[in-house]
Amino acid sequence: MVMQKSAVIPTTMCYALPETELVDLLAHQLTSLFLFDRKTHGRTLADAVHQALIRTTYCFCHINDKYYTRDGEVWFDPYHSGQYTIFLYYVSHSLWKDFQNPRVASMVFMLNKTLGAVDLFYDVVLPDIFYLDHVMGTTMGRATYGNYFIFSQNCTVGNNRGFYPVFGDHVTLHARAMVVGQCRIGSHVVIAADAYVKDQDIPDNTLVFGTTPNLTLVQKDEPYMRENHGHKWRTNPQPPPLP
Repeated sequence: MVMQKSAVIPTTMCYALPETELVDLLAHQLTSLFLFDRKTHGRTLADAVHQALIRTTYCFCHINDKYYTRDGEVWFDPYHSGQYTIFLYYVSHSLWKDFQNPRVASMVFMLNKTLGAVDLFYDVVLPDIFYLDHVMGTTMGRATYGNYFIFSQNCTVGNNRGFYPVFGDHVTLHARAMVVGQCRIGSHVVIAADAYVKDQDIPDNTLVFGTTPNLTLVQKDEPYMRENHGHKWRTNPQPPPLP
């Protein structure tokens, strides 16, 4: 089922658990797996959860997916694995960037990796708006990512000789896609399942198949890409800045 796109992007989100219970859940998980001292780090964790919920709200309000809404409202459920993966990434990133606590950031990163089998390291800067689906076995490296980024299972973004890719907006990586090295990937690009792009630029509005250096590039126009590959987003304008 595809949700009807909304002309207006919502700005609020409902929670399956209150924020205080969400903090308790995360603290219990960290205590069960690691040497997490809530007396020492509990306040920082709660503050990072609050910051992460702001980012999660902004991200989820742009996603057009039936599992991200309930009764017409944007919905966050920590027992939905994909949603919780995004949230935990935001928590770990906030702990590292906003609260300079790499120790607890590492714990949340490893929790995310343990629960979802996905490698989203806390100092990787993922965009404000992204979507993931069944991402077991995926690693997102220190690339530059544009908004409306989508990735799936067993995808890899990484470096070659110290160079990382740069992605435009509206890029989708299907299952087992790999993008490594000095690549500049344009906007409105879809990288097909099993495609491998290495040290190669991809222009805007392109479907990508195959393996470098023998890639097959199918050029389309932007209206085609929006119509056929933009269904995961409520609307497709350039987003306003994160509050």
